[in-house]
Amino acid sequence: MTPNVHQAVTVDPEIELLIPDDDVDDPELSIVVPAMNERITIEEFVEWCKMGLSNAGIKGEILIVDSSSDETPQLALARGARVLRTPRRGLGSAYIDSIPYIRGKYVLMGDADCTYDFREISAFVTCFRAGNEFAMGSRFKGYIEPTAMPRLHRYFGTPLTTMILNVLYSTHFSDIHCGMRGITRDALVRIELESRSWEYASEMVLKSACLRLKTAEVPVRFLKDREGRLSHMKRSGWLEPWRAGWSNVRAMFLYGADFFLMKPGLVLLMLGLGLTLPVTFGPMEVGPIALSLYWAMFGLTLSVVGLQSFYLACIVQVMYGYSQELVRRRLRLFDYNRMMLISGGLLLLGIALVLPLVSEYISLRLRLPVATGRNRHLAVTGLLFIIASLLTFSSTLVVLSAAMCSRRQPSRT
Repeated sequence: MTPNVHQAVTVDPEIELLIPDDDVDDPELSIVVPAMNERITIEEFVEWCKMGLSNAGIKGEILIVDSSSDETPQLALARGARVLRTPRRGLGSAYIDSIPYIRGKYVLMGDADCTYDFREISAFVTCFRAGNEFAMGSRFKGYIEPTAMPRLHRYFGTPLTTMILNVLYSTHFSDIHCGMRGITRDALVRIELESRSWEYASEMVLKSACLRLKTAEVPVRFLKDREGRLSHMKRSGWLEPWRAGWSNVRAMFLYGADFFLMKPGLVLLMLGLGLTLPVTFGPMEVGPIALSLYWAMFGLTLSVVGLQSFYLACIVQVMYGYSQELVRRRLRLFDYNRMMLISGGLLLLGIALVLPLVSEYISLRLRLPVATGRNRHLAVTGLLFIIASLLTFSSTLVVLSAAMCSRRQPSRT
Protein backbone atom coordinates (compact mmCIF):
# COMPACT_ATOMS: atom_id res chain seq x y z
CA MET A 1 0.00 0.00 0.00
CA THR A 2 1.34 3.44 -0.90
CA PRO A 3 0.21 5.99 1.67
CA ASN A 4 -0.95 9.46 0.86
CA VAL A 5 1.38 12.15 2.14
CA HIS A 6 -0.13 15.43 3.18
CA GLN A 7 1.55 18.47 4.70
CA ALA A 8 -1.24 19.66 6.99
CA VAL A 9 -0.90 22.97 8.81
CA THR A 10 2.40 24.74 8.10
CA VAL A 11 3.55 24.94 11.69
CA ASP A 12 7.03 23.43 11.45
CA PRO A 13 8.78 22.50 8.19
CA GLU A 14 10.31 19.49 9.99
CA ILE A 15 6.87 17.95 10.61
CA GLU A 16 5.08 15.78 8.06
CA LEU A 17 1.62 14.22 8.30
CA LEU A 18 1.07 10.85 6.61
CA ILE A 19 -2.57 9.92 5.99
CA PRO A 20 -3.73 6.31 5.34
CA ASP A 21 -6.00 5.44 2.45
CA ASP A 22 -8.80 4.40 4.82
CA ASP A 23 -8.69 7.62 6.84
CA VAL A 24 -11.56 8.53 9.17
CA ASP A 25 -13.57 11.71 8.57
CA ASP A 26 -14.76 13.98 11.37
CA PRO A 27 -13.57 11.93 14.40
CA GLU A 28 -15.02 12.63 17.84
CA LEU A 29 -12.04 11.13 19.67
CA SER A 30 -8.34 11.36 18.79
CA ILE A 31 -5.98 8.75 20.20
CA VAL A 32 -2.66 10.61 20.22
CA VAL A 33 0.37 8.49 21.08
CA PRO A 34 4.11 9.20 20.67
CA ALA A 35 6.21 6.34 19.31
CA MET A 36 9.90 5.78 18.75
CA ASN A 37 11.19 2.48 17.40
CA GLU A 38 8.14 0.45 18.43
CA ARG A 39 8.08 -2.01 15.52
CA ILE A 40 7.52 -4.93 17.92
CA THR A 41 4.19 -3.62 19.23
CA ILE A 42 2.92 -0.88 16.91
CA GLU A 43 0.71 -3.06 14.69
CA GLU A 44 -0.99 -4.75 17.62
CA PHE A 45 -1.36 -1.40 19.37
CA VAL A 46 -3.21 0.13 16.41
CA GLU A 47 -5.51 -2.89 16.31
CA TRP A 48 -6.16 -2.50 20.04
CA CYS A 49 -7.13 1.13 19.45
CA LYS A 50 -9.57 0.14 16.72
CA MET A 51 -11.12 -2.46 19.01
CA GLY A 52 -11.37 0.10 21.81
CA LEU A 53 -13.12 2.63 19.56
CA SER A 54 -15.54 -0.03 18.35
CA ASN A 55 -16.28 -1.24 21.90
CA ALA A 56 -16.86 2.32 23.08
CA GLY A 57 -19.13 3.10 20.16
CA ILE A 58 -17.28 6.25 19.20
CA LYS A 59 -15.82 7.46 15.92
CA GLY A 60 -12.12 8.16 16.30
CA GLU A 61 -8.74 8.62 14.70
CA ILE A 62 -5.38 7.17 15.71
CA LEU A 63 -2.54 9.67 15.48
CA ILE A 64 0.95 8.26 16.01
CA VAL A 65 3.51 10.99 16.71
CA ASP A 66 6.61 9.27 15.41
CA SER A 67 10.33 9.95 15.58
CA SER A 68 11.53 6.44 14.79
CA SER A 69 14.55 5.24 12.87
CA ASP A 70 12.97 1.84 12.17
CA GLU A 71 9.85 0.83 10.23
CA THR A 72 7.37 1.89 12.96
CA PRO A 73 5.72 4.67 10.88
CA GLN A 74 5.20 2.45 7.84
CA LEU A 75 3.66 -0.32 9.94
CA ALA A 76 1.31 2.11 11.72
CA LEU A 77 0.26 3.73 8.45
CA ALA A 78 -0.45 0.38 6.83
CA ARG A 79 -2.74 -0.49 9.75
CA GLY A 80 -4.79 2.67 9.25
CA ALA A 81 -3.25 5.16 11.68
CA ARG A 82 -2.30 8.71 10.84
CA VAL A 83 1.41 9.24 11.35
CA LEU A 84 2.90 12.59 12.31
CA ARG A 85 6.61 12.49 11.58
CA THR A 86 8.50 14.80 13.96
CA PRO A 87 12.12 15.27 15.02
CA ARG A 88 13.18 13.53 18.20
CA ARG A 89 12.97 16.25 20.85
CA GLY A 90 11.21 14.78 23.88
CA LEU A 91 7.96 13.17 24.97
CA GLY A 92 6.34 16.46 25.93
CA SER A 93 7.37 17.97 22.62
CA ALA A 94 5.58 15.17 20.78
CA TYR A 95 2.27 16.21 22.32
CA ILE A 96 2.97 19.90 21.74
CA ASP A 97 3.78 19.21 18.07
CA SER A 98 0.58 17.20 17.62
CA ILE A 99 -1.92 19.84 18.78
CA PRO A 100 -2.52 21.53 15.38
CA TYR A 101 -3.17 18.10 13.82
CA ILE A 102 -5.69 16.79 16.36
CA ARG A 103 -9.18 16.73 14.87
CA GLY A 104 -11.20 15.13 17.66
CA LYS A 105 -13.14 16.91 20.39
CA TYR A 106 -11.62 14.53 22.91
CA VAL A 107 -7.99 13.38 23.17
CA LEU A 108 -6.78 10.10 24.65
CA MET A 109 -3.05 9.73 25.36
CA GLY A 110 -0.84 6.78 26.17
CA ASP A 111 2.07 4.65 25.03
CA ALA A 112 2.40 2.57 21.87
CA ASP A 113 4.09 -0.35 23.64
CA CYS A 114 0.87 -2.22 24.57
CA THR A 115 1.47 -1.69 28.28
CA TYR A 116 -1.82 0.23 28.53
CA ASP A 117 -4.86 -1.67 27.34
CA PHE A 118 -6.44 0.55 24.68
CA ARG A 119 -9.08 -2.09 24.04
CA GLU A 120 -10.72 -0.71 27.18
CA ILE A 121 -11.37 2.98 26.58
CA SER A 122 -15.13 3.04 27.21
CA ALA A 123 -14.68 4.50 30.70
CA PHE A 124 -12.78 7.48 29.24
CA VAL A 125 -15.51 8.08 26.66
CA THR A 126 -18.14 7.91 29.42
CA CYS A 127 -16.19 10.47 31.46
CA PHE A 128 -15.96 12.85 28.52
CA ARG A 129 -19.64 12.56 27.66
CA ALA A 130 -20.48 13.21 31.32
CA GLY A 131 -18.83 16.62 30.97
CA ASN A 132 -15.36 15.95 32.38
CA GLU A 133 -12.52 17.88 30.78
CA PHE A 134 -9.67 15.79 32.17
CA ALA A 135 -9.81 12.02 32.74
CA MET A 136 -6.73 10.74 34.56
CA GLY A 137 -5.90 7.06 34.36
CA SER A 138 -4.97 5.25 37.57
CA ARG A 139 -3.03 2.01 37.58
CA PHE A 140 -3.39 1.71 41.34
CA LYS A 141 -7.19 1.82 41.11
CA GLY A 142 -7.12 -0.58 38.16
CA TYR A 143 -4.80 -3.53 37.56
CA ILE A 144 -1.02 -3.83 37.50
CA GLU A 145 0.28 -7.05 35.98
CA PRO A 146 3.02 -8.70 38.07
CA THR A 147 6.50 -7.32 37.23
CA ALA A 148 4.93 -4.64 34.96
CA MET A 149 6.01 -1.79 37.24
CA PRO A 150 9.44 -1.77 38.95
CA ARG A 151 9.19 -1.90 42.74
CA LEU A 152 11.07 1.40 43.04
CA HIS A 153 8.40 3.12 40.92
CA ARG A 154 5.43 1.31 42.45
CA TYR A 155 6.23 1.68 46.13
CA PHE A 156 8.42 4.79 46.27
CA GLY A 157 8.71 7.10 43.26
CA THR A 158 5.11 7.29 42.08
CA PRO A 159 3.46 7.41 45.55
CA LEU A 160 5.95 10.04 46.76
CA THR A 161 5.62 12.41 43.81
CA THR A 162 1.84 11.92 43.77
CA MET A 163 1.70 12.86 47.45
CA ILE A 164 3.84 15.97 46.85
CA LEU A 165 1.57 17.15 44.05
CA ASN A 166 -1.57 16.48 46.09
CA VAL A 167 -0.18 18.53 48.99
CA LEU A 168 0.97 21.41 46.77
CA TYR A 169 -2.21 21.68 44.74
CA SER A 170 -4.87 20.31 47.12
CA THR A 171 -5.76 17.50 44.70
CA HIS A 172 -6.66 13.85 45.28
CA PHE A 173 -4.95 11.93 42.49
CA SER A 174 -3.75 8.39 43.09
CA ASP A 175 -1.31 8.01 40.16
CA ILE A 176 0.00 11.18 38.53
CA HIS A 177 2.47 9.29 36.32
CA CYS A 178 -0.06 7.10 34.56
CA GLY A 179 0.61 7.56 30.84
CA MET A 180 -2.96 6.77 29.82
CA ARG A 181 -5.08 9.88 30.25
CA GLY A 182 -7.73 11.84 28.43
CA ILE A 183 -8.40 15.52 27.95
CA THR A 184 -10.64 17.63 25.77
CA ARG A 185 -8.86 19.34 22.90
CA ASP A 186 -10.01 22.72 24.19
CA ALA A 187 -8.50 22.03 27.62
CA LEU A 188 -5.27 20.74 26.05
CA VAL A 189 -4.90 24.05 24.21
CA ARG A 190 -5.65 26.06 27.36
CA ILE A 191 -3.10 24.10 29.38
CA GLU A 192 -0.36 25.33 27.03
CA LEU A 193 2.14 22.55 27.66
CA GLU A 194 5.71 23.75 27.97
CA SER A 195 7.63 20.72 29.28
CA ARG A 196 9.63 18.95 26.61
CA SER A 197 10.39 15.69 28.37
CA TRP A 198 8.95 13.32 31.01
CA GLU A 199 7.78 16.15 33.26
CA TYR A 200 4.96 16.97 30.82
CA ALA A 201 2.92 14.40 32.79
CA SER A 202 3.10 16.36 36.05
CA GLU A 203 2.69 19.68 34.26
CA MET A 204 -0.54 18.49 32.68
CA VAL A 205 -1.94 17.24 35.99
CA LEU A 206 -1.03 20.31 37.99
CA LYS A 207 -2.25 22.73 35.34
CA SER A 208 -5.54 20.86 35.22
CA ALA A 209 -5.81 21.62 38.95
CA CYS A 210 -4.80 25.26 38.51
CA LEU A 211 -7.34 25.72 35.69
CA ARG A 212 -9.95 23.92 37.81
CA LEU A 213 -10.82 21.52 35.01
CA LYS A 214 -13.65 19.12 35.76
CA THR A 215 -11.66 15.97 36.47
CA ALA A 216 -12.24 12.25 37.03
CA GLU A 217 -9.98 9.24 37.59
CA VAL A 218 -10.36 6.15 35.44
CA PRO A 219 -9.02 2.72 36.50
CA VAL A 220 -6.74 1.27 33.79
CA ARG A 221 -4.91 -1.98 33.15
CA PHE A 222 -1.11 -1.79 33.12
CA LEU A 223 0.67 -4.69 31.45
CA LYS A 224 4.31 -5.73 31.35
CA ASP A 225 6.55 -5.15 28.33
CA ARG A 226 6.47 -7.66 25.52
CA GLU A 227 9.32 -10.10 25.33
CA GLY A 228 12.20 -8.63 23.36
CA ARG A 229 11.17 -5.03 24.04
CA LEU A 230 13.13 -2.74 26.36
CA SER A 231 11.32 0.31 27.70
CA HIS A 232 12.67 3.77 26.86
CA MET A 233 13.33 4.38 30.56
CA LYS A 234 15.56 1.29 30.71
CA ARG A 235 17.21 2.14 27.40
CA SER A 236 18.41 5.43 28.92
CA GLY A 237 20.18 3.76 31.85
CA TRP A 238 19.55 3.22 35.56
CA LEU A 239 19.80 6.94 36.33
CA GLU A 240 16.89 7.85 34.04
CA PRO A 241 14.11 7.15 36.61
CA TRP A 242 15.85 9.46 39.08
CA ARG A 243 16.25 12.16 36.41
CA ALA A 244 12.59 11.79 35.49
CA GLY A 245 11.54 12.02 39.14
CA TRP A 246 13.67 15.12 39.72
CA SER A 247 12.28 16.75 36.57
CA ASN A 248 8.72 16.06 37.71
CA VAL A 249 9.33 17.54 41.17
CA ARG A 250 10.98 20.55 39.55
CA ALA A 251 7.89 21.10 37.40
CA MET A 252 5.62 20.86 40.46
CA PHE A 253 7.68 23.45 42.31
CA LEU A 254 7.93 25.86 39.37
CA TYR A 255 4.25 25.81 38.49
CA GLY A 256 3.28 25.84 42.16
CA ALA A 257 5.65 28.59 43.24
CA ASP A 258 2.84 30.52 44.90
CA PHE A 259 2.34 27.59 47.33
CA PHE A 260 5.73 28.39 48.87
CA LEU A 261 5.15 32.14 48.81
CA MET A 262 1.55 33.15 49.50
CA LYS A 263 0.53 31.59 52.82
CA PRO A 264 4.04 31.35 54.32
CA GLY A 265 4.57 34.99 53.37
CA LEU A 266 1.38 36.12 55.10
CA VAL A 267 2.30 34.15 58.22
CA LEU A 268 5.76 35.73 58.35
CA LEU A 269 4.32 39.19 57.73
CA MET A 270 1.78 38.91 60.56
CA LEU A 271 4.39 37.51 62.95
CA GLY A 272 6.87 40.22 62.02
CA LEU A 273 4.37 43.04 62.48
CA GLY A 274 3.39 41.54 65.82
CA LEU A 275 6.98 41.81 67.00
CA THR A 276 7.82 45.24 65.55
CA LEU A 277 4.78 47.50 65.91
CA PRO A 278 4.12 46.98 69.67
CA VAL A 279 7.62 48.27 70.57
CA THR A 280 7.54 51.28 68.24
CA PHE A 281 7.66 53.67 71.21
CA GLY A 282 9.95 51.62 73.42
CA PRO A 283 10.45 48.24 75.11
CA MET A 284 7.49 46.42 76.60
CA GLU A 285 6.77 43.22 78.46
CA VAL A 286 4.31 40.56 77.42
CA GLY A 287 4.01 38.16 80.30
CA PRO A 288 7.45 36.70 80.99
CA ILE A 289 8.84 37.99 77.67
CA ALA A 290 10.50 41.40 77.36
CA LEU A 291 10.20 42.77 73.82
CA SER A 292 13.25 44.90 73.11
CA LEU A 293 14.97 46.56 70.17
CA TYR A 294 16.39 43.21 69.09
CA TRP A 295 12.93 41.67 68.88
CA ALA A 296 11.85 44.66 66.80
CA MET A 297 14.73 44.12 64.38
CA PHE A 298 13.89 40.42 64.16
CA GLY A 299 10.29 41.39 63.45
CA LEU A 300 11.48 43.82 60.77
CA THR A 301 13.31 40.98 59.03
CA LEU A 302 10.30 38.65 59.16
CA SER A 303 7.97 41.39 57.92
CA VAL A 304 10.12 42.25 54.91
CA VAL A 305 10.59 38.60 53.91
CA GLY A 306 6.87 37.93 54.39
CA LEU A 307 5.69 40.97 52.43
CA GLN A 308 8.09 40.24 49.59
CA SER A 309 6.94 36.61 49.47
CA PHE A 310 3.29 37.68 49.33
CA TYR A 311 3.94 40.13 46.51
CA LEU A 312 5.97 37.55 44.56
CA ALA A 313 3.10 35.08 44.90
CA CYS A 314 0.70 37.65 43.45
CA ILE A 315 3.08 38.28 40.55
CA VAL A 316 3.34 34.53 39.85
CA GLN A 317 -0.44 34.12 39.89
CA VAL A 318 -0.91 36.95 37.40
CA MET A 319 1.89 35.68 35.16
CA TYR A 320 0.47 32.14 35.03
CA GLY A 321 -3.09 33.42 34.68
CA TYR A 322 -4.68 29.99 35.21
CA SER A 323 -7.78 31.46 36.84
CA GLN A 324 -9.14 34.64 35.31
CA GLU A 325 -11.17 35.31 38.44
CA LEU A 326 -8.00 35.11 40.55
CA VAL A 327 -6.19 37.43 38.13
CA ARG A 328 -9.06 39.93 38.38
CA ARG A 329 -8.87 39.81 42.18
CA ARG A 330 -5.14 40.46 42.10
CA LEU A 331 -5.55 43.36 39.70
CA ARG A 332 -8.23 44.84 41.96
CA LEU A 333 -5.84 44.49 44.89
CA PHE A 334 -3.05 46.17 42.94
CA ASP A 335 -5.14 49.07 41.68
CA TYR A 336 -2.55 51.58 40.53
CA ASN A 337 -3.97 54.71 42.16
CA ARG A 338 -4.65 53.05 45.51
CA MET A 339 -1.29 51.31 45.71
CA MET A 340 0.62 54.45 44.78
CA LEU A 341 -1.16 56.33 47.57
CA ILE A 342 -0.38 53.54 50.03
CA SER A 343 3.23 53.46 48.90
CA GLY A 344 3.58 57.21 49.22
CA GLY A 345 1.90 57.24 52.63
CA LEU A 346 4.15 54.50 53.98
CA LEU A 347 7.21 56.32 52.66
CA LEU A 348 6.29 59.61 54.33
CA LEU A 349 5.39 57.90 57.59
CA GLY A 350 8.61 55.91 57.53
CA ILE A 351 10.72 59.03 56.94
CA ALA A 352 8.91 60.82 59.78
CA LEU A 353 9.75 57.98 62.18
CA VAL A 354 13.38 57.76 61.08
CA LEU A 355 14.05 61.54 61.22
CA PRO A 356 14.37 61.81 65.03
CA LEU A 357 17.22 59.27 65.06
CA VAL A 358 18.88 60.98 62.07
CA SER A 359 18.64 64.36 63.85
CA GLU A 360 20.11 62.87 67.03
CA TYR A 361 22.89 61.26 65.03
CA ILE A 362 23.75 64.57 63.38
CA SER A 363 23.63 66.47 66.69
CA LEU A 364 26.16 64.03 68.12
CA ARG A 365 28.46 64.69 65.17
CA LEU A 366 27.73 61.34 63.59
CA ARG A 367 28.46 59.36 66.77
CA LEU A 368 25.66 57.21 68.20
CA PRO A 369 24.88 57.35 71.93
CA VAL A 370 25.64 54.26 73.97
CA ALA A 371 22.20 54.09 75.58
CA THR A 372 19.23 52.69 73.66
CA GLY A 373 16.64 55.39 73.33
CA ARG A 374 13.09 55.72 72.03
CA ASN A 375 14.34 57.12 68.72
CA ARG A 376 15.91 53.80 67.84
CA HIS A 377 12.61 51.97 68.26
CA LEU A 378 10.86 54.58 66.14
CA ALA A 379 13.55 54.21 63.47
CA VAL A 380 13.11 50.41 63.22
CA THR A 381 9.40 50.82 62.55
CA GLY A 382 10.20 53.66 60.17
CA LEU A 383 12.60 51.49 58.21
CA LEU A 384 9.91 48.82 57.99
CA PHE A 385 7.47 51.35 56.49
CA ILE A 386 10.08 52.65 54.02
CA ILE A 387 10.97 49.17 52.81
CA ALA A 388 7.28 48.24 52.59
CA SER A 389 6.70 51.39 50.53
CA LEU A 390 9.41 50.47 48.03
CA LEU A 391 8.22 46.85 47.79
CA THR A 392 4.63 47.99 47.25
CA PHE A 393 5.64 50.46 44.55
CA SER A 394 7.86 48.02 42.62
CA SER A 395 5.51 45.03 43.00
CA THR A 396 2.54 47.04 41.74
CA LEU A 397 4.44 47.94 38.58
CA VAL A 398 5.52 44.32 38.03
CA VAL A 399 2.00 42.92 38.59
CA LEU A 400 0.44 45.36 36.14
CA SER A 401 3.22 44.79 33.60
CA ALA A 402 2.80 41.01 33.90
CA ALA A 403 -0.93 41.41 33.25
CA MET A 404 -0.24 43.42 30.10
CA CYS A 405 2.29 40.86 28.84
CA SER A 406 -0.13 37.99 29.48
CA ARG A 407 -2.84 39.69 27.42
CA ARG A 408 -0.45 40.06 24.47
CA GLN A 409 0.56 36.38 24.36
CA PRO A 410 -1.24 34.44 21.61
CA SER A 411 -2.91 31.16 22.56
CA ARG A 412 -1.83 27.88 20.98
CA THR A 413 -4.39 26.61 18.49
